[in-house]
Amino acid sequence: MSSSLADRQCVPCRGGTPPLAAEEIASLLSQLGAGWQVEEQRKLIKSFRFKNFLQAVDFVQAITPVAEAEGHHPDLYVRWGEVRVYLWTHKINGLTESDFFMAAKIDRVYASRQ
Repeated sequence: MSSSLADRQCVPCRGGTPPLAAEEIASLLSQLGAGWQVEEQRKLIKSFRFKNFLQAVDFVQAITPVAEAEGHHPDLYVRWGEVRVYLWTHKINGLTESDFFMAAKIDRVYASRQ
């Protein structure tokens, strides 16, 4: 892809859209920052580390407007010193390009706060 994944726009998924194939997932995963993992070929997961709970919650608050603007909402698990992000397209219980675009946007938010 000629542009960064983070610069791409999330596209709403219609039910019935097939999830990405393993080869497509591998190609997109290679374009993300370190730490992203694919679980069961259906979910993208990454843990972000922080010095304390307040910084973790602050990161969640920074992700929120990006998720709203994209119409693509990750599942977030927040605990002391960590935010774990889970991304997948719920309508198809699998991964689409938009999941990778959102992952890259979240990496960008994290990088801007370091």
